[in-house]
Amino acid sequence: MKRLKWPSWMPVDPYIVALLGTVGLAALLPARGAAADVASGASTGAVALLFFLYGARLSTREAMDGLRHWRLHLTVLVCTFVAFPLLGLAAKGLVPYVLTPALYSGFLFLTLVPSTIQSSIAFTSMARGNVPAAICAGSFSSLAGIVLTPLLAAALLGNSGGGFSADSLVKIVLQLLVPFFAGQLLRRWVGGFLTRHKKILGYVDRGSILLVVYTAFSQGMVEGIWHQVTPLRLLALLGVEAVLLTAMLALTWYGAKKLGFPRGDRVAIQFAGSKKSLAAGLPMASVLFGAQASLAVLPLMLFHQMQLMVCAVIAKRRSRDAEEFAESEQPEHSEQSEQSGEFVSEPSRAGASRTAAGTATRSG
Repeated sequence: MKRLKWPSWMPVDPYIVALLGTVGLAALLPARGAAADVASGASTGAVALLFFLYGARLSTREAMDGLRHWRLHLTVLVCTFVAFPLLGLAAKGLVPYVLTPALYSGFLFLTLVPSTIQSSIAFTSMARGNVPAAICAGSFSSLAGIVLTPLLAAALLGNSGGGFSADSLVKIVLQLLVPFFAGQLLRRWVGGFLTRHKKILGYVDRGSILLVVYTAFSQGMVEGIWHQVTPLRLLALLGVEAVLLTAMLALTWYGAKKLGFPRGDRVAIQFAGSKKSLAAGLPMASVLFGAQASLAVLPLMLFHQMQLMVCAVIAKRRSRDAEEFAESEQPEHSEQSEQSGEFVSEPSRAGASRTAAGTATRSG
């Protein structure tokens, strides 16, 4: 029998299924009393562990090598931490008619989160873009987000961030920045171990985030936060997020063209500059929003799945565009070869293409 598969143009991230299952578990069996205290302590430790691992994995040498393509990285950072927040602030006019104040806080927080790494790389590769640039751009965005996201949240969310205050800044420093820099300092001794056990530590990462989600949504259930959200409000939120994603996809693609970037770089800018990281956003939200975290991360979870589905379709289209462009160029090359009295075989053309690609990579 032929095995049934979900359409490749409409991917459902298995991790989203796990997250939704965790939310369902929190709804049915929320942690209360002493169990809530234990879950909260474990969640705090999990967040610290996550950022320690982030710091220990980051190669300073690789980051410095990527700085050579600084215009591309700067463009992605501006899209992520300037254009996105400006659109988030513009959505303030939708409160309270379309979004509730609590949903708007979560929506604004989503615009402050750094870009993804894995999906940006995957879609850039699928669309035949500049993959090394996507790797560096996503890494720089994640690194910058550790500092910029909390600072932007402090400036833009203020007291709407679930009681955001100076105490929250102290928590951010202790739970996020201190473990991250500790990982950087200890990378010399633990980096090899992390590289050898990368797959196992990936499960640790995801398990830690699931614990954070369970704790946040349990607290939200106990506090009765979910009574504030109606199905109509959720549909409205999805509509607003669809407009946000469309605007950023258009801005990153056509804006990069106006700035004179070649096609491969434009692909990397579009996929790295239009995404938001669920893995980075969830633990930050647990620190920033406290009891309101369950409602605050809802916009980010919905946006994450939406960006995967939409970008998968775009990446396949970009891949076809690249094939058509290559085919349209071949007759011109053949004519030039005939005029010069030379015969160029297909393998030679492929080798020349690889050489050009390698030159582009080195220049980036």
